[in-house]
Amino acid sequence: MANYDLIRDKIEAVIPGFPAFNERIRVGTFYLPNPPRDERKFPTPSKKAVFIPHKLSRARLEPGQYMMMTIRSHDQFNTSIYGLDDRYRGIYNGRRVIFMNEDDVREAGLVQGQLVDLTSHFQGEERRIEQFMVAPYPLPRRCTATYYPETNALIPIGSVAEESNTPTSKSVAITIKPSADQRRFSPDGRPPTSK
Repeated sequence: MANYDLIRDKIEAVIPGFPAFNERIRVGTFYLPNPPRDERKFPTPSKKAVFIPHKLSRARLEPGQYMMMTIRSHDQFNTSIYGLDDRYRGIYNGRRVIFMNEDDVREAGLVQGQLVDLTSHFQGEERRIEQFMVAPYPLPRRCTATYYPETNALIPIGSVAEESNTPTSKSVAITIKPSADQRRFSPDGRPPTSK
């Protein structure tokens, strides 16, 4: 679309909180209305916030397994990726990264920058993806983090939250092994080409 003002006009017409959208966006940052935050108003029968306590289950990992959570980078909004840099975590020009505790990296016989393959494990089902770069990061032991959607293929389809039915993408048991091919892949996930 050549003129994004037209899209903003449509948003203004149908979504509350966007009056004078084009004018406001040119001035700078503005905040959308949020009744719970701004006025302590809640759209519930009691007009109060409703909290549902849920008993936490203990994560069980087999020897050699890690708990993986998926995360977003600085240049990302939901699944829209706007760049390959993550200034939050010091990653540049790529997203095929697995963040690991430094002691876990050493104990697993891995090194920073090494390429590894990841396999998820859920109720006898295994899913595998290849060529992720090891990046030591201050995470708890046996916990890892990867960007999504790059690791969505590891998320078990049948593993969902009880109430919301959302995928358990913050709680995926994985194993890690060195990639057979240690050549660096390009940021878009394709292997380098030789001329």
